Amino acid sequence: MTNPQDNLKNQTVREYLFLQEMYEDPYFPNQLVDKGRIILVKLCADIEQQQPQDLEALYALTQAATEQFNDLQEEFFEAGSEIETAARDCIARDFGFIAKAYGFEADLEELIATRDW
Repeated sequence: MTNPQDNLKNQTVREYLFLQEMYEDPYFPNQLVDKGRIILVKLCADIEQQQPQDLEALYALTQAATEQFNDLQEEFFEAGSEIETAARDCIARDFGFIAKAYGFEADLEELIATRDW
């Protein structure tokens, strides 16, 4: 299986282990964590393609990705899991990492303002 991060230009992001704490916890099904990782990698690709010039443009991208996690939440429930405190912290940290890796000093809560998890 090819690593979707290999297509990213940002070397720091290409080498980063997204959602690592969730992969390490058997409570979270790996196939669903994989879907979350794909959301984050696509967010990175969107940032590289669209090159947001300010925080407002970045927040539009991150909040759209957050809404994809909102949609994924139902699949976690169906698998007997959920996006709970540890997962929320892990996901939020990775959003923060992405913002910083692309040169933004962003407000973490604003990055994921559209979350319902």
